[in-house]
Amino acid sequence: MIRNITIRHLMILPPALACMALLGPATLFALDADRADVQSFTDKMVAEHGFDREYVESMLSQGETQQSILDAISRPAERTKPWHEYREIFVTQKRINGGVKFWKEHRERLERISAETGVPAQIIAAIVGVETYYGARTGGYRVIDSLSTLAFDYPPRGKFFRSELEQLFLLTRDEELALDEIKGSYAGALGAPQFIPSSYRHYAVDGDGDGRRDLFDNWDDVLASVANYFVSHDWRPDEPVVARGLLDTEANILIKKNGLKLTSTVAELKNSGILFETDLDKTATAELISLEGEDEQEYWVGFHNFYVITRYNRSVMYALSVYQLSEALAAEIGAGKRVASPREALSR
Repeated sequence: MIRNITIRHLMILPPALACMALLGPATLFALDADRADVQSFTDKMVAEHGFDREYVESMLSQGETQQSILDAISRPAERTKPWHEYREIFVTQKRINGGVKFWKEHRERLERISAETGVPAQIIAAIVGVETYYGARTGGYRVIDSLSTLAFDYPPRGKFFRSELEQLFLLTRDEELALDEIKGSYAGALGAPQFIPSSYRHYAVDGDGDGRRDLFDNWDDVLASVANYFVSHDWRPDEPVVARGLLDTEANILIKKNGLKLTSTVAELKNSGILFETDLDKTATAELISLEGEDEQEYWVGFHNFYVITRYNRSVMYALSVYQLSEALAAEIGAGKRVASPREALSR
C-alpha cells in the first residue's frame, strides 16, 4: 500500500498510480491506451504478430490498474515468512486429505501419465495441491487486469510482465479463448496448474487428444502438462529429490544464502561434515539448504530433481513444500513410505 505520499513523490509515479495514491487503495483505474508505453506495446502486437490495432486497444482499455495486485506482488510469502510458517500453509492434514480424494478421483490419469513420463504421480498431484488446492482456487483476477497492471505500473518487473501480456494475446488467439474473460492469479497465472501465459504456450499439452490444450477444465490436459513441464526441465526418473541432513559436530562448511543452483557435489558436502543418506554417486551435484524450523535450524540436501521443482516456482521453500506434500500423499495412498527423520535414517 502507498502511504505518506507527497506531491514530489507523485511526480515520479506512473500516472495511474499517482491517482490511486491520492484517491485510496480501493480505487480502480482503466488503463489509458494512449500512454506512450501502452501505444508502443500496441504497435508491437500489430507489427510483429498481425493483431488488429482496434482489437488490441479495446482489450487494453478494458484493463484496470489495481492496487491490490501491486500489494500482492510486493509481499510474497517466500519473502515474509520463515520456513516453519510457510510450510504450515501447504503441508496440512486438510490439504493431504484433499489430495487423497483427488488422487482417488484421478488415479488412472495420474498413474498413466507417470508411467509415460517418469514423473511420480505424487509430485504431479502435489503441484496442483500447492498451486490451487487441487483446482479449487485458481484465482479471481481478470488476467487482463493483472498483467496490464504489472506490465505498465510495476517498474521493477515491467519488462517481464509486458512479455507475459504479449504471450497472453498470443495464447488466447492460439487457443480461441476470450481474452477479457479469463481469470487467474494476481500475477497472471492460469488454470489448475497456474501456468503463466508463456509457460502455457510452451509446455501445455493435449492430454486426451481432443485437439485442444485446456488447463481450466480438462484434467487430462492439466496433469499431462504438469508432467511435461518437469520433463522439459530434465526431470530424472527414479532419482531422489532431497535428503534431510544434519551437521556433524566438526562440520566445516560456510552456510550460504539458499540459492537456486547446484554448486557442490555429494562428496564435497559429506567431506565437509554434512550427514545425509543418498544412493547417488559421490560426483552427483547437490546443494545444502538451511531453513528456519520452529525449534531449530533445519538442513536439507537438494539434488537435481529438487532444483527442477524450483523451475516451477523459484523458491526452495516452495520446492520443499511440494516434496513434503507429495511424500505425505504417497504415504496415505499407499504409493510410498513415510520419510524417516534424519536421525532415524542416519542411525540405520
